[in-house]
This record gives sequence, C-alpha cells and structure tokens, in this order.
Amino acid sequence: MEYYNKLIESVNIRFLRGYNYQVQKPFAVADHKEFDNMLILLHNGTVKFGEDQELLNEGEVLFLPGEKKTPLTIGGGNKHVDISMDKFQENKRKYLQSVSFKEIRNSEEDCISVVSFESKVFDVVNLFNSLDIPPFIIRFNDRIAILIEDIMKEVEQTSIGKERSLRALSEALVIEILRHILKNRLFVEELSTNVTYFKDPRLIELFKFIKTNLGGDLSNKVLAQVANVSEDYVGQYFKMLTGINPQDYIEYQRMEAAVDLLRTTKKSIRDIGKEVGYKDTAYFCRRFKMMYGVPAGKMRRRESLINV
Repeated sequence: MEYYNKLIESVNIRFLRGYNYQVQKPFAVADHKEFDNMLILLHNGTVKFGEDQELLNEGEVLFLPGEKKTPLTIGGGNKHVDISMDKFQENKRKYLQSVSFKEIRNSEEDCISVVSFESKVFDVVNLFNSLDIPPFIIRFNDRIAILIEDIMKEVEQTSIGKERSLRALSEALVIEILRHILKNRLFVEELSTNVTYFKDPRLIELFKFIKTNLGGDLSNKVLAQVANVSEDYVGQYFKMLTGINPQDYIEYQRMEAAVDLLRTTKKSIRDIGKEVGYKDTAYFCRRFKMMYGVPAGKMRRRESLINV
C-alpha cells in the first residue's frame, strides 16, 4: 500500500474540460476513443458500453481511460444512429446539446455530465493508459458522483479561485478512482504487472529526458547515455520494463505533444512537426494520420468542435 501512496504522490493531475449534455438524438459509436481520460455520470436515460453493451444505471459513472477504444451507446429508445468516432466528433451538436447544471438536474430527458482530465506520473507517463486499465463502470460510489457534480458546478462559477478549485476537485477525483480500484480489487493482474516499472530510477530519468527533448536527438545511443547502459542493451531494457520499445514510445510522446499543440496554439502543421522532432513535414503528417486515423489539420478542426 505504501508504494501506491508514493505513486499517487508522483501523479500530476490536471482538469481539462467538463460539460453537461442533454441527448438530442440517441447514437452508437462502435470505435469510441478519447485521447484523455473521461468520466461519464448518467443522470437520466441510457448509456451502454463494450462489446456486450453493459448497461450503466442512473447515478453511476463510466470511466473511459485515455486511448482505450470501446463501443459506446448514449440515449434510450430503439432507434440509434450508428456513426464512426470521426463523424461523431465532427457533428457532435446533432447528438448532444450543452446545458447548465441546473437544467440537467431538472430535466426528464436523457442527460449526462462528462469530465475529462489528465493524470501523468512525473508529468510524463499517462497513468491509467500505462496501467492498461480497460473502461469500466464505477458502481456504488456516491463520492465519485458527487465530485463530478461539484466539478460541474465549479465550471459554471465566475468568482475567484475557480481554476484552483477545479484542480483540487480533480485531484480528489483521481484519488477516489484509485481508491475504488484498490478497494474493490479491480484489475489486480494489470496493476501488479504494470506498476513495477515506476520503481526504476533510470527509467524515470529516461521518461523525463524524452519529455524535455522531444525535438532533439532521441536515438538509442543518446538514451543509453542517459540510462547509463550500453547502446545494444537500452532497447531491451526499456521494453522489458514498459512492454514497448523506446522508439515506439518516443513516437507516441511526440504525437501526443503534437495533439496538445494543435489544441492550444495556432502554429502551422510544419512548425508543430519540427517542434516535436520531425524535420520532414510530409513524413510527420503520414505518421500522424497512421496513429490517429485523421490528418493533423482535420484533428485541429475536430478539437475546435468538441467544445460545444
């Protein structure tokens, strides 16, 4: 248990966004996947997920770890619109209407609250993604549902301290999720297998070095010098502890940084590619589309449509 305390202390948590939605048209997305961790609190109506379309009860929470693909159905009735994730993001306003927290509490229509957050160990490794935890329902946990509601109330605040309060509530939320997982002994095998690599200080130094040098030379020769191991061994060492080879991990980190720049800046695709380590813009665009399924430019347009 002490190790989990240290793990929590090392996690940097950041609130990203929160919305209350009233369902305009029931829909089903066979390939639903978000880049960020997402929690869906069901107020009224129907939410189902997974290959077996497991049903979420009203008042329960669905946790969708970032980068985990799962079939997702939102809205009751027998007639659902089947759409791809890409089409859903492009036409989100057709299916979900943003409403206030007061409206959602008084509505008899299908309604959900959605909170997205980032959780990174040493501000580098996506915690839930690295633990390989699948989407799951958080049942019989009023504390988590209340925290989501408190976050949604705070989102609508205009008084001082809003950002600080959202940060504190988001930190409490992630702690409660981890407590829920441990208390209910969920995903024991995933946890026991995948948390061990956080204990190796050389690997942590590699994570930090990669994070701060995405635009520079991250060859195995350089990584070997950082970890103080041989160049021939560094790839095997990294894969032994993380399950992936270092160059695949580096590409993932570079693409994640590119997505963040697309979201938060107006820099050109060419400049973003160079900033994250790609001198050849055409190659960067090919790799980006291969990883995310959409071109970088389309990703930027899609991100602007998410905030409905």
